[in-house]
Amino acid sequence: QIKPMVPKTTSIWQHHHILDIDDFTLEEIELVFHTTQAMKEVLSRPIKRVPALRGKTLITLFYEPSTRTRLSFELAAKNLGADAVNLSASVSSLAKGESLVDTLGTLQALGADIVVMRHPQSGAPYIASKYIEASMVNAGDGWHAHPTQALLDLYTIHKHKGSLKGLKAVIIGDIMHSRVSRSNIWGLTTMGAEVTLCCPPTLLPAGLGGQHHHLPSVSIEHDIELALDGADVVMALRLQLERQQSGLLPSIREYIQLYQLTEARLARA
Repeated sequence: QIKPMVPKTTSIWQHHHILDIDDFTLEEIELVFHTTQAMKEVLSRPIKRVPALRGKTLITLFYEPSTRTRLSFELAAKNLGADAVNLSASVSSLAKGESLVDTLGTLQALGADIVVMRHPQSGAPYIASKYIEASMVNAGDGWHAHPTQALLDLYTIHKHKGSLKGLKAVIIGDIMHSRVSRSNIWGLTTMGAEVTLCCPPTLLPAGLGGQHHHLPSVSIEHDIELALDGADVVMALRLQLERQQSGLLPSIREYIQLYQLTEARLARA
């Protein structure tokens, strides 16, 4: 039985936006965990609602297709008492070429309190946060970041392991094009884990390809079996072919032979 985490800080949450996980300290991530544990109790009730966001309006603004992320935000908003509105880029004025700034102006005029945005361009939520008074939540921007997914991953590991300090976490796959991996690398190392990245050299982000990448808690291992030796946590990423340029891989078949996560390989962890 994992004991509930008691945050080491008594400070109030200071952030107006959630743009990337590297904006948070270790104590703030622990505060998120503590709050999550308290909110999980609500989901065990017959009526799964609390008035924490009563009177607030949350708008999901997704420029890329999404099912799980969008629905999870909308359901969470309703469970917290907020009004949730979905604005889909494909069936709104966005499809007619309306600019992001103009769209944000409309949301501001309509009284949005929270905007959850997914956008194909890295940095778009940062720009958006300058043009609207509402709290901006980054639900994924290009290759850059996915802070809420990383917080969920970190909390899941904490729930099963009790602590992340000293754990060996291995991330396998298309790390270059994965916004989730970038946020997880930061979050895992902030929580005290040792991170091993395993992928072809062509799928490593810039700055992580050599021995002098200035992240002492991050190591590179291109051999998947060596990478998995003694792993406590394994994250497998899909190939994001829709974001890749040609020539990064000899063939999908060769990639599968070298980096597919099989039961036999996982047994080394």
